[in-house]
Amino acid sequence: MHHLTLTTAPHELLSFMHNEFADEVARGDTYPQESPAGERLSREAFEGYYFAADVMLGLNVYSADVQSYGVDADSVREDVGTVVNVGINVAKGERTWEQCVAGFYYIKPNYPGRSSHICNAGFVVPFPARGHGFARALARSYLHYAPKLGYQASVFNLVYVNNAASIRYAVLPL
Repeated sequence: MHHLTLTTAPHELLSFMHNEFADEVARGDTYPQESPAGERLSREAFEGYYFAADVMLGLNVYSADVQSYGVDADSVREDVGTVVNVGINVAKGERTWEQCVAGFYYIKPNYPGRSSHICNAGFVVPFPARGHGFARALARSYLHYAPKLGYQASVFNLVYVNNAASIRYAVLPL
């Protein structure tokens, strides 16, 4: 996982993330944002909403690449808390962002003040990455990183009934 900010994320990656999020918003199944008829969600609106706090990016890397970083590939699949200390551009390699982004999510306080220890997250898995288990890996990553960022609880207060993937996870036993 890579912790991103607007200043550390490459410009092309931000463009990719904006386009993925704008497409997700346009589908109307997952996020409450709306755009005027015939318009897409603006880059400024995306950055203001998504980068209001912490953003985590998951890249799909090949087992051989992970092993070249000195990490056992099987341990990475089992432990999303495994730290592979390589930069985002090294992990990306020669691929495009479309080829390697497995998903991304934000973590931010769900409430202000005294209740700011309760967080919320919003996930995006690009269409080419869907159906490969990346959403589950992102969710496990969220459970790992949210407490490390100081959060003590989590709430998901906007899960739409037509968001089949979220509903599937919402009914999983703890």
